[in-house]
Amino acid sequence: MTLETSTEHASPDLATREQEITLLLEVAKLMGRSGDPDAAIYRILGMMSQLLGLNRGRVLLPDPDSGQLRIRHAYGLTDAERARGSYSLGEGVTGRVMKTGQIALIQDIDNEPEYLARAIDRSTLPQETVAYIAVPIVQDEHAIGVLGVHRLRRRTRQFQDDLNLLRVVASMIGQVLRIHQLIAERTAELVSENRYLKSALDTQGGQYGILGESPALRHVLKQVHRIADTQATVLVTGASGTGKEKIARMIHRISQRNAKPFISINCAAIPADLLESELFGHEKGAFTGASSAKVGKIALADGGTLFLDEIGDMPEALQSKILRVLQERVVQPIGGNRDLPVDVRIIAATHQNLQAAVNAGHFRLDLFYRLNVIPLHMPALRDRSSDIRLLTRHFLDRYTHLHGWNVVVDDGVLERLEGFDWPGNIRQLENVLERAVLLSTDGRIGTPLIDEILHEESRISPFESETRSPPAEAPSAGTTGQTMPSSSAMRTDIVRPYQRVNASEAERLKQAIVQTGGNKTRAAMALGLTPRQLRYRLKKLGIETT
Repeated sequence: MTLETSTEHASPDLATREQEITLLLEVAKLMGRSGDPDAAIYRILGMMSQLLGLNRGRVLLPDPDSGQLRIRHAYGLTDAERARGSYSLGEGVTGRVMKTGQIALIQDIDNEPEYLARAIDRSTLPQETVAYIAVPIVQDEHAIGVLGVHRLRRRTRQFQDDLNLLRVVASMIGQVLRIHQLIAERTAELVSENRYLKSALDTQGGQYGILGESPALRHVLKQVHRIADTQATVLVTGASGTGKEKIARMIHRISQRNAKPFISINCAAIPADLLESELFGHEKGAFTGASSAKVGKIALADGGTLFLDEIGDMPEALQSKILRVLQERVVQPIGGNRDLPVDVRIIAATHQNLQAAVNAGHFRLDLFYRLNVIPLHMPALRDRSSDIRLLTRHFLDRYTHLHGWNVVVDDGVLERLEGFDWPGNIRQLENVLERAVLLSTDGRIGTPLIDEILHEESRISPFESETRSPPAEAPSAGTTGQTMPSSSAMRTDIVRPYQRVNASEAERLKQAIVQTGGNKTRAAMALGLTPRQLRYRLKKLGIETT
């Protein structure tokens, strides 16, 4: 009798444990399908109801916009009930669990003032004592949501058993949510990366007149694609002829502002007394000669992009007004008395060192910081020499069609072009190639013609000054003991005109390198060459140095 009684009492416990194990095994399987958390959590809540009598399960998570706890997953609740299940942090039993991270066990919801009965109307529940259990869903020791269930108090199953099970299930639901979040984040990264790659393929620089495959240019184009759709101000730096305006137009055309105007103004090309009117416009009668009102460039660029080329040459008096446009997004025409709002993205460009201009007191520091939100530096052509062949083909194709010449390029011409230093950058290369097409005879561009053109081009130096000192004498072949010029006498702007490589100069090049201790930069300066010209000659003469 005792044994039978014992068996009768043990059977329900054993059955219950089997149900718990079945539930947990199924939950573990569902965790592997976390790509669809709605289906996984719905199945978990359904099994809790069917196997253990933990009914009307719901998972509440904070709304990303309002922060309110809302029912995101549920079993046995209508759409209307789910919509009503909204709680502030600390509000009611559910809100308190979320705020404190502590379990709540309400053995009789009719005798608990804090139980709000907001989602589920009491009349829809059994007319007997109903309990409510809520446990936090925890990640990294912080509550990220709440798992809540109803059960009848009269059930023989112990509350403590339900609490233990619900804590385990809540932890597993937390893992389902975590895995889904990680998958969603990675998917978003892949989508973004794919969008970027597609954008990069669809909007290569060549469509905007920016040709090249060198690492230096690829780096710039990658930056352009990343920042094009932002509203941040861009400062494009680089020497003259590197394509600063082209990169600005590219930014505009691949941005969301591409349907609106791109307005360009060269701050160095307009007299200072007219620049303010060009930028801000003026009212009729604002000054002598203002016979009618004029809309300024800034207002014309509303909704689009304003390109301020050579911003470093802007008069100091205007710099403060441009700063106000950047800060307050308003303009006031000359002679006007009210501000006009403008939605304009500003891209500025300069070949100057603005930091040096700031230090010299010629450029406002606060404006520099406002402009330099996203700096883009256009590489000089000498830093992307691998692009010279591609650019040469492009320009030759353009000018043979333009001028009706059909020309071919002799062997050695491309090497000559790659060995030149190009102080005028791409613009200079383009001019040289157009001249070569026009001067070519018999439909050929030969090395003598290119040598002659480059020789003339090398007479022009962008660093020319009245105080330019004469070039230092280069060491000759028999002067091993001759003292090299001091580093202060070696001027990088003293470069001899371009000349063809001659085998007779090999010994002189070697001697210069030896006397500078292998420092090719100093050797080049002593020889009156640029480092690139020296490297080109060493390569052509087959001179190996370490």
